[in-house]
Parts: sequence; structure tokens; C-alpha cells
Amino acid sequence: MKIRTRSSAIIGTICLIGSLALGSASADEPAAPQQAAVALTEVATAQNPIAGAAGPGGTVWIAERAGTVRVLTDQGLGAPVLDISDETTTTGERGLLGVAFDKDFSHFYISFTDLEGTSTIDEFAVQSGQLQPDTRRTVLTQTQPYENHNGGDIKFGPDGYLYIALGDGGAGGDPHGNGQKLDTLLGKMLRIDPAGAEPYAIPSDNPFVNDPNAKDEIWSYGLRNPWRFSFDSGTGDMLIGDVGQSAWEEIDWAPADSDGGENYGWASMEGNHPFRDGTEPANHVPPVHEYDRNGLGCSVTGGFVYRGDAIPALQGQYVYSDYCDGTLRTLKIENGAVTGQGDLGVNGGEVISFVQGGDGELYVLGLGGSVSRIDAA
Repeated sequence: MKIRTRSSAIIGTICLIGSLALGSASADEPAAPQQAAVALTEVATAQNPIAGAAGPGGTVWIAERAGTVRVLTDQGLGAPVLDISDETTTTGERGLLGVAFDKDFSHFYISFTDLEGTSTIDEFAVQSGQLQPDTRRTVLTQTQPYENHNGGDIKFGPDGYLYIALGDGGAGGDPHGNGQKLDTLLGKMLRIDPAGAEPYAIPSDNPFVNDPNAKDEIWSYGLRNPWRFSFDSGTGDMLIGDVGQSAWEEIDWAPADSDGGENYGWASMEGNHPFRDGTEPANHVPPVHEYDRNGLGCSVTGGFVYRGDAIPALQGQYVYSDYCDGTLRTLKIENGAVTGQGDLGVNGGEVISFVQGGDGELYVLGLGGSVSRIDAA
């Protein structure tokens, strides 16, 4: 895949995310949390690294957008352990978009768009840290009407279920109204049990299982393009970086004890603001943080709450960035409210994703090829 210039990437292939403006959107800006002194240490280079996951034996697995997965070692990235490059395409915002392991590393999951653009979740069994290609099976598919807003991130939650983020289907302004519709998987966070049945089971406590007009897989809705989300490994809270349309980027938060069903507002709302002539839904759950596009940002890249040991001053802070700005920033979130904002003073370039290692340390992926670890300065 050819790397585009920053301006063309903003307009085209990875509008995946939204915008990180330099200023706070709040009139009462929270105080900055304790400033951590950090540095970015490049540990490998890759061909458009786009996602990653903590793997067995303390490894970190890195996905490249064109369709390969490689394991990070002290010598850099090894040879591909998986290559589906002949099954996907990098047109628009397509490609291999997400990877995840289940809790005991017995299964590996990939999220990609196939050659027709259909969002696809496949599973591989893992034995002794090795993928078993013959066990591959498709868990879930979702047709995509356009080449953008595929979402594509996948994570296992603390409850052991697989969460899948899907965008609203693309184009602009959610022309089909998918964000607010409950009869489609588009514009949603899904929650399924891939081990419970073929191809998967629906957890009995999903919020819409008794609603004949809603898809049982839905956990929350009203999302535009939830490009990257994570669970706080310390609390179990969910944080979603949802890419904005043209004015506001947002980060959504849900507590670990949530029963699901949150409506994050799109396309009636963009952040805390009515979108076009939209009316705020009565059950709208506003973002925990938003920022406008008056600065250098254009596409929020959701990250992780830091729970590693190498940088004590960063403990408990949510680290995130923006694809167009690249600055690593932090939020201190307490009881669902931002109580502090910070700037780590380092830039990861075109930050497309974060990866949390099994030890809680964080890696930053730059679409241009860099795989960097956040270290103490």
C-alpha cells in the first residue's frame, strides 16, 4: 500500500477516526494531572501497522493493514504468522482492521473487510502459542454499503465476551440513519459469545434480547465510527474513541457495571452538539470528553488507561491521540467525569492505534510504519 500524504490521508483512505483539537471543548478546563516524563522508543517498523494485541507468553502481535500479522520480538517483527492479503483490500478504509486473543490465548480473532467490503470476524485456534490454520472459521459478517466507517476494532471484555465495534456504514452524515436504528448492526458496539454456539451465542443479558425490533447482538448504539476502543484493565470500564463528522471528536465512557443499551447520540448528535437539524435523544449518553477541529486534529485515536509499572506518574490516566495531530494526550477520569487533562509532550506521527502489552505497557502505532513503546524519559 502506498503511503499518502497527510492531507490526502485526511480526506481519503484513513478518515477512520476524527479530530483532536489542541484546545479543550469545555469552558471549565480540568486541571492537568501529574505530568509524566515519557519518551517514545521505536522498537520495530512495519508496513502500515494498524492494530495489535497482547499474545501468549508475553508477546505482542501486530497487524498490518494489507493483511499480515507479525509477532514483536527483541529483534523487531518476525515473519508473518498469518497472511490474508489476498482476501482483503486497502481501498477506502478497508483492510485488516483488528485482532484479539481470548482470555486464555486459546483462540485468535481477526476483523477485516473481505474483497467485497464485507466486515468479517474470523477465529483461529491457538496451540502452544501457534495459530492453527485448519481451524479457521467465520464468526460474524456484516455487509458494508460504503468503503468508509467500517470501525473494525475487536476486544474481549472482562466478562469474557467478544465486543465488536462497527461504524455507521459510511458515506457522510449517516444517510441511512443506521446510528439510531436498532434493526442493524451498523453504528453499534456488539457483544457476542463466540464459544457459546456456532457461529456464536448471544449473552442472555444483552440489553435488547427481548426486543423483537432490535438486533440481539447490540450492546450500545449511536456511534459514527468507533475506530478504537478499550477496557481499563484496572476497573473494567469501557472507553470508545468515536470519530466525528466535521466539527467534534468524542471519547465515550461506560462503567464496568453497565447493563449496556447506551445511546451515544449519532447521527442526531455529534459530541454534545446537535448534528445538522438533529434533536438530542432523551436517552443520549454524552461523551466524557470532546474536542473541536479548530486545532491540528481531525480524527480521534482511542487508547488505553495506563496500568503498567514503568511510568508511575502515568498510572490510571487514559492515553489517546489523533491521527492528524499525533500528540499523545491524557485524561484523568473519575466516576465518569474528566478531572484532568494532560499533554505527554511526544508525537507519534499519524497515530492509528495503541496496543497494550500483557504487562500493561503501551505501544503506539504510526500508519507510516513506526511501532513505538511509551517509556519513562
